[in-house]
Amino acid sequence: MEASFHMSLPCLSAKDTRDFYSHIGASFGRSTESWVDVNFFGHQITFIETDKYNFSSPNYVFEGKILPAFHFGIILDTGTWMAVYKKLEEQQLDLVTESTFLKEKVGEHRSFFVKDPNDYMLEFKTFMDPNSIFSI
Repeated sequence: MEASFHMSLPCLSAKDTRDFYSHIGASFGRSTESWVDVNFFGHQITFIETDKYNFSSPNYVFEGKILPAFHFGIILDTGTWMAVYKKLEEQQLDLVTESTFLKEKVGEHRSFFVKDPNDYMLEFKTFMDPNSIFSI
């Protein structure tokens, strides 16, 4: 069975959130002035306006790169991943440099991060072998 995930997150501005995700190419479902459903590559993220919040958490190091411990992301095929990277780069967003992880090992993948207007770090991944996503 193929399934999509749903996640609900606080946001500072539904409008700014909608604007940001529209630049990635996301579409939208139900919404009001204070919340918006984002179609994030077939998955539903509901952003709801709240007061200021703090998700500060420590970073961690993986293969010599400092990565945010609190983040979420999407795994895309290589063509879509490259198109999204190029689109965000052209908008001069502050992208965390693209890196290849687990080079020549099981689970080899390319990854980059970008911060949305709510301070969430989004990770975009593409695996060299899509069958190795959960391989050990």
